Amino acid sequence: MELIEILLLAVGLSMDAFAVSVCKGLAIKQINFKKAAICGIWFGGFQALMPMIGYLLGAGFTGYITNITPWIAFVLLSLIGGNMIKEALFANEEKTDDSLGIKTMFTMAVATSIDALAVGVTFACVPVEIAPTLNGLINTVIGVVLIGITTFILSCIGVKIGNIFGLKYKSKAELAGGIILVCLGIKILLEYFGVF
Repeated sequence: MELIEILLLAVGLSMDAFAVSVCKGLAIKQINFKKAAICGIWFGGFQALMPMIGYLLGAGFTGYITNITPWIAFVLLSLIGGNMIKEALFANEEKTDDSLGIKTMFTMAVATSIDALAVGVTFACVPVEIAPTLNGLINTVIGVVLIGITTFILSCIGVKIGNIFGLKYKSKAELAGGIILVCLGIKILLEYFGVF
């Protein structure tokens, strides 16, 4: 995966956190940068941590499955993206809570970043190549940092949007994120077959 793919992946992955941030912004009566940054740090931190864990777990067995790694990446990204699309189209009304406490934020950060763990396994199957002169682990670290920064920024924006506009953009963000992830999975598979 190259830089543009990592950035698209980062945006796609961050849409869950963005949607939850919109709900947080809706619940918080008086918004300020500190409150938005708390959401951004929690969500961005976990969106960076989880793919790194997934990469480290996946790197241990990629040597045994090299012939099917594009299929694994395709299936994982399609499942994650498909689930996001389903949630966007058949969304239930979510309860909003203005708490920014550790227990609440930890639970939400883990819940919104579980899919990033699977993407980390994808990184082990389809190497990150942001800077070709660097080794795979350093490229992966750069990739997960970009995912974390993107999620931080979009989460802060989501809190503000939620505070101003309510839930108007929540499902659209999840739908867009799901479509991006499915398209990336298809692209990886088409590259495997030599279409690109």
